[in-house]
Amino acid sequence: MNQSGIRFESFGLSHPGRVRELNEDRYLIAPRSGLWLVADGMGGHDAGEIASSAIVEHLSTIGVASSAPDLRARFEDRIERANTEIRSIAKARGGGTIGSTVAALLTFDRQFACIWLGDSRVYLARNGGITQVSRDHTEVQELLDRGVITPQEARVWPRRNVITRAVGAEEEITTEIELGQIFPGDVFVLASDGLTAHVTEPEILESVLQNNAETACRRLIDTALDRGGTDNVTVIVLKCHDASADEATVVPASAWGARHGG
Repeated sequence: MNQSGIRFESFGLSHPGRVRELNEDRYLIAPRSGLWLVADGMGGHDAGEIASSAIVEHLSTIGVASSAPDLRARFEDRIERANTEIRSIAKARGGGTIGSTVAALLTFDRQFACIWLGDSRVYLARNGGITQVSRDHTEVQELLDRGVITPQEARVWPRRNVITRAVGAEEEITTEIELGQIFPGDVFVLASDGLTAHVTEPEILESVLQNNAETACRRLIDTALDRGGTDNVTVIVLKCHDASADEATVVPASAWGARHGG
């Protein structure tokens, strides 16, 4: 898929892990729409699977947008529809909480928008380094931000997996967004916490720099499984290649529309 001189090479893979029988993770790769997404369901029994599947089903109808604001509006519309559906299902099942994380990457004209809720993550590998673009919506992250615990304590904190935002958890959802420019050579990695529980950022970086998208995905999944695979694990790797000798027109990040959330 070409987009203003950028050619995208992407691959996704999901595995139930070594401990759980049911895979409640889902992912979506829709390069024609400029959308890549990971959803990690929660709620017990088969409820998490219902939530993550609803998100993917709604987002798969996003189509091809005419502009960055149009793409963002389409995304937000589908997420709100999924939220309504998930809450209706939860009510019909007795009122318990059913929900799912979302980590999504939207691209349009060499610009990206990272939109997320929960602790599924988006990483960006660039110029030999790696950055976590998203920021976990978890109790442990809030404690870290307030200086209550140290990063060392956070790794073993008893409630480190308790998330504070999810699609389906509240009547009105609040996404968080990070905007940026895409450069040839960039590599985005979207993953559920089943990967990041076992694989470090330097290891993610090494894998995506040394391999194509498919091989990197498979090796990251295999590493998580070799180290216990205590949760469902899902990974998408998106490599951005230079598809044009001419410099494409760069659209400013504000083209996505007014920034909100957070």
